[in-house]
Amino acid sequence: MRLRPPALARAGARTGPGARTRGRTPGGSLTGNLVLLATVVATVAVLLAGFAGWRTARSNAEAQYRERLVRQAAVLSVAPNLSVLLLDQAQRLTGATGVQVAVIAPDGQVAGPSAGAVTPADRDALLAGEDISTTAVLGGARVLLEGRPARDGAVVLTQPFTEVDAAADRIRAGLTLPLVAGLVGAALAGALLARRIARPLVDAAAVAHRLAGGERDLHCAVHGPAEAREVARALNTLGAALEQSEGRQRAFLTSVSHEIRTPLTALRGFAEALADGVVEPGQQEEVGRILLSETERLDRFVTDLLELARLDADDFHITREPADLDALVRETARAWTQQARRQGLDLRLEHPDEPVTAATDAFRVRQLLDGLLANAVRHTPPGAPVVLALRRTAEGQAELQVRDGGPGLTEDDVRIAFRPGALRDRYAATRPTGTGLGLAIAQRLAERLGATLALRGHGPEGGAHFTVTLPGEG
Repeated sequence: MRLRPPALARAGARTGPGARTRGRTPGGSLTGNLVLLATVVATVAVLLAGFAGWRTARSNAEAQYRERLVRQAAVLSVAPNLSVLLLDQAQRLTGATGVQVAVIAPDGQVAGPSAGAVTPADRDALLAGEDISTTAVLGGARVLLEGRPARDGAVVLTQPFTEVDAAADRIRAGLTLPLVAGLVGAALAGALLARRIARPLVDAAAVAHRLAGGERDLHCAVHGPAEAREVARALNTLGAALEQSEGRQRAFLTSVSHEIRTPLTALRGFAEALADGVVEPGQQEEVGRILLSETERLDRFVTDLLELARLDADDFHITREPADLDALVRETARAWTQQARRQGLDLRLEHPDEPVTAATDAFRVRQLLDGLLANAVRHTPPGAPVVLALRRTAEGQAELQVRDGGPGLTEDDVRIAFRPGALRDRYAATRPTGTGLGLAIAQRLAERLGATLALRGHGPEGGAHFTVTLPGEG
């Protein structure tokens, strides 16, 4: 049977097919949104390009026709003996493109089909030697007008705007296909881009749902854009951490079950013996002591479990204020001296001759030292030392040490020492053990104090060496 934390179990209950559908419906899928966005952007770009092309098509057509008129006017202006008699020939030179010609004689007389478009001002400017490039009205229709001075007078050419409009329409018609092709191409490119971006995220979401559903040993393929690859790597890390955490949880629950079952079995056995009246009167006192010992053992274990839970709770308060650590270690040493002597241990106190203070919670520091000393006293054989030391580091931090002359720890022991029950399970058959939670409580308590708790497997006395580093008073 697979064990799942309650939070994950609830998450799994919310991440079924229906939950996934409900989570996706309000905002739509990422692929759809990206395709829609690309299409909208392409449409806006096409509309802007079309609008600009629509506007420039007419101006380009007008420029082309006006340039043609300029060249024709320039040719006619250098013709010798330009006069009214040459109008038919000039008209034939301009071709059948709707261009009409007017000739201005030196005396100001205007003749020709486009004479009605020439204003007196235009006439006077041309006769004065100026070029004319403008628009005019001829027969109720707008025309392009280009005039150039000639050797004898001037020449004027006009082009109806209907020709310009027709040319502009042809240009605009040629723009339609490229614009539509650009729109379709942008939509397709958006679809491909959306697939490339969304596919890794969809795969990652599927793995996340399976993790929430309780599956483990999953691997999310790392591909796609950098952000999607980062999500995949984070999911893989999360999956490995969940698997490791749940493995530890199962091992811890197994250890807890074993630890509780042992005293409960003893309690039940002796209670049944007392109820059945099979305990002889002379053994009742011994049975009572056993029952009391097992009850105290069970109480210590439950107390440690509750302490671990309290350390992880948000309402666990730390009161930081200047604390005299020298007085604290003296008091702690006095409290543990008698117990150390009863077990034949040599409890030593090392401290400087000057005050050592730190901004911390003195009550919690004492609780931390008591836990470390209890661990040291339990594992130190008679005649060996247990040392409680205080010193000020070169960086101005306060450092507390608890060292013992016990068997010490291996490097692998140090790596797992602060896991609940890890060392107890490893050495239950060879060393004295407690509840297996003391070092885990000490580490959590140090973290709450803003301190660091370091462990070396072998110190100067040969056994374990714990170091608690507290920040200075400032």
